[in-house]
Amino acid sequence: MLSRTRPEITENRVEQIRNVIRENPEWNRTQISQHICRMWRWQGPNGKLKDISCRDLLRELDKADRIRLPAPLKPSRSGGGSDVIKHIEHDTTPIIRKLPELRPLRIENVSSGRDLTTFKSYIDQYHYLGFDRTIGENMKYMVYSRDGQSLSCLLFGSAAWSCRERDDFIGWDKRQRVRGLNNMTNNTRFLIFPWVKVAYLASHILSLVVRRVADDWQSKYGHPVYCLETFVEAGRFRGISYRAANWIHVGNTTGRGRDGGHKDAILPIKDIYLYPLAKNFKAALTQ
Repeated sequence: MLSRTRPEITENRVEQIRNVIRENPEWNRTQISQHICRMWRWQGPNGKLKDISCRDLLRELDKADRIRLPAPLKPSRSGGGSDVIKHIEHDTTPIIRKLPELRPLRIENVSSGRDLTTFKSYIDQYHYLGFDRTIGENMKYMVYSRDGQSLSCLLFGSAAWSCRERDDFIGWDKRQRVRGLNNMTNNTRFLIFPWVKVAYLASHILSLVVRRVADDWQSKYGHPVYCLETFVEAGRFRGISYRAANWIHVGNTTGRGRDGGHKDAILPIKDIYLYPLAKNFKAALTQ
């Protein structure tokens, strides 16, 4: 059976990795990760190996002294490090208009070339979180007015591995979550450019994107997504645009981080919003 989500790392699997490294001393990190992906059948529905995700896993295990990787062929990013983003100049002429004057909006998928460079530059310069590298399945959108003016960009990526309030709302157990997480996606970045001042634009963009993201995902990756999620930093934003676009507020994060190994909040508290893409989304995610 193919594994689309990150496999559970048991001691037996760690020992398998050690054996691969021990028996193939001439292999580099890429060869090791690709072999492990094939061994565990860790690949996407299109058959592509989850090589980048596997290498991140190997680096984590190496950092924790559970395995010993060969030296990298070239300097790698530090854990969680960002891409080196090329900043380019953008037209920042103020756009202060009424929404009907910009409609119909044009939404374009971004995948490569100059469009991707422009997309990364916008987010890195103008989003408060900057642009971090994308690992695994993701969808990037640029939004333009009917006259071709750049207005906004959005990034969807991997859903959060674990989130109590979200998981309780969906009603899945750990095994169901591991199986179903690949059928969710997280709106990790949503940016209206700071020189764009148009009332109701953000909620209108969200309403347009949610109508197409499932088809785009199916076309690109060969499997559906049934639900969207996003995390809005409380105190910094009020989530008005998501509420206006009918996203559902299901609770707040604890601020204890991904692993939750802290008694007190160490990260900003965030509001959790979900947007179901199918009426039976809970059943689809828990089957």
